[in-house]
Amino acid sequence: MWRNIVSNFLTLLIVILVALGGLVAWAKRQYTEPGPLAQPMCLRVAPGASIRGVSGDLVDHGAVTSAYIFRTGAQYEEKAGKLKFGSYLIEPNSSMQQIVDQITAGGPSTCGTELVFRIGVGGNEVLLRELDPKTGNYEKVAEYNPETEKPPEGFETKAEAADVRARVTVVDGVTSWQIVQGLKEANFLAGAIDGVPAEGTLAPDSYEVKRGADRQALVDLMKDRQAKILADAWAGRAEGLPYESPEQALIMASIVEKETGVPNERAQVASVFINRLEKGMKLQTDPTVIYGVTEGKGILGRGLRQSELRKATPYNTYVIDGLPPTPIANPGKAAIEAAMHPDSTPYLFFVADGSGGHAFATTIDEHNKNVAKWREIEKQRQDSASGN
Repeated sequence: MWRNIVSNFLTLLIVILVALGGLVAWAKRQYTEPGPLAQPMCLRVAPGASIRGVSGDLVDHGAVTSAYIFRTGAQYEEKAGKLKFGSYLIEPNSSMQQIVDQITAGGPSTCGTELVFRIGVGGNEVLLRELDPKTGNYEKVAEYNPETEKPPEGFETKAEAADVRARVTVVDGVTSWQIVQGLKEANFLAGAIDGVPAEGTLAPDSYEVKRGADRQALVDLMKDRQAKILADAWAGRAEGLPYESPEQALIMASIVEKETGVPNERAQVASVFINRLEKGMKLQTDPTVIYGVTEGKGILGRGLRQSELRKATPYNTYVIDGLPPTPIANPGKAAIEAAMHPDSTPYLFFVADGSGGHAFATTIDEHNKNVAKWREIEKQRQDSASGN
């Protein structure tokens, strides 16, 4: 009888152990296999959040099937107490294990709210934007001009949230003076800047920064990035270009940058100026004259005067031969590439065509006809504006 009891007990114990083993194996598969999330989601882990609260949010959003398995897996891996606050973009079908790794590894937020200080040619802009995880696009929440406007109501409260990322965006074609002035206005940065860097030496780009980041360190990063872009482009440049140094190519790139905002025109515009240099013709480009007037300290805000077009200055390409002595702005990578790889064209002239682009010409007669067309378009626009 006792033998039967012991035998039955052992049998039952084996069944229980097998069942437990199967249950553990099933739970492990649930933890490591792809999850049920169908679309990306933004998971916010608040400061002081618990693994229990986070697991509940994930279940509510359909990212995991079991809060208990999620918590147990995190505890088994000794990560349950290592949550890092922030906003995390959870990709579709992420496993529980992948999510745990993501929210305990730390690093910058990958979704949620972003504070952007945008340094532009015509002025600066501060904006809050949210990443839509489903589309991957940012949606603007609020914005203001720091030079002329106060922040909208509630803007600063939202911007100061602990998990809000900060970013400085520098637009192609801004001057070094404009960048320095903009960085001084960005109140989430700290420290002084050691003067205005040489024109053209800062890379227009988007820079993610931490609150309290040093302004000079950011300027140094912009310098390093532009130096690498220029060095790489110079090393791979086309043969036969009339530049004696990378610095001359950078000057050309800055002119191209200021002459056109149409991406597929950059190499054509570069070809015009290359052709003029090779023929010994003056470049005759307004942006260089404007830079000589403003010294890069903001926009001119009016048309050039005849006296300014006639005045002999180092930047008046209607008067001087060849390139001006320095760049006239900080060109973006695409303009630098255009200066290093211009199109092969016979063009010597171009003028606005009314569509946002330019009409190119080989002869002065053809160019004069294009100019006449442009002036007629300008007149029609003026008449239309005065009629309204």
